Amino acid sequence: MEDIIESLKELGFNSYEAKVYLALLKKYPATGYEVSKIADVPQSRAYDTLKTLESDKVVVANNSKPVTYTPIKPSELTQRFKRKINSTLEFLDKNLPNVKEDYTEPILSITGRASIQEKIIEIIKNAKKEIYIEIWSQDFKFLEPYLLDAYNRGVEVKMVGYDNFKSNFGLVYEHGSAKEIESSLGGRMVILAADNDEGIIGNSSSTKGENLHVVWTKNSGVVFLIKEFIVHDMYLLDVEENLSEQMKVVYGKNLKNLREKVLGINSVYRIH
Repeated sequence: MEDIIESLKELGFNSYEAKVYLALLKKYPATGYEVSKIADVPQSRAYDTLKTLESDKVVVANNSKPVTYTPIKPSELTQRFKRKINSTLEFLDKNLPNVKEDYTEPILSITGRASIQEKIIEIIKNAKKEIYIEIWSQDFKFLEPYLLDAYNRGVEVKMVGYDNFKSNFGLVYEHGSAKEIESSLGGRMVILAADNDEGIIGNSSSTKGENLHVVWTKNSGVVFLIKEFIVHDMYLLDVEENLSEQMKVVYGKNLKNLREKVLGINSVYRIH
C-alpha cells in the first residue's frame, strides 16, 4: 500500500489525498467520518482533503445526509494523468528546442571502471543501425553478450580487435600491435561510435594504477571524428593485410619508416 501512496504522490497527490482516495476505493460511498477511520487520518483533515479532491474532480459528493463521497474509477484517474502528462511532454518537445536553437551536445568525462562499462553497455543496447568499436580481447569478453545481442537484432557490428582477438560475429580487423600500444599508452583503450549519434574514447584499463576515464558525447562533430578514427584504422589494417610485403618494402616492418616520417624518429607515440 505504501508503494501505491508513493506513486500517487509522484502524480501530485499529498499523503492525505492519497490515503483518502485509497480509503474510498475500499468503501464507497462513505461519509467523511468513515473515510477518516479507514484512512487513519484526523477527521478534520479528512473533510478538508475530501473537499480538495472534490474540487479536483477525483471524488464526487453525493446529495445525501450526511454527505457521502464516491471516488472516480482508478482507470479514469490514470487515463486523466496520462493525457495530462502526454500533453505536457508534447508541448515541451515542440517548444524546448526553440529556447536555444543552437544547442550543442556536451562532451563529458566518465570516471571509474564500473561507470565506464555501464555507459558502454548502454550505448550498445541503444544502437539501432551500426556499432564501430576498437577493443582489446579482455574487454571484448565482458562486452561480447551485449554486442552479440545487438548483432542479432540487426545492428551492424564492426570491430578493430587487439591482442589475439576472436569473434564469431560481425566484421573484425585484427590489430597486430596490441602489446606495443598498451605499453606506450600505459593501458588499454576503448573507442566506440554508434549510429553517428553517440561515442566514447578513453582508457579501459591502466597498467600504472591510474584512475580510468573516458570521454563520452552525443556531439555529432566529435562522434564523427571518433568514427573516422576507427574507419581509417580499418582502412589501414585491410590494406596492410592485403599488401603486407609491398608495405614492408616501402614503409618498413610495422610501418616504422612511415611512423618516423610523420611523428619523428624519437617519438614515443605508438597509437597505430
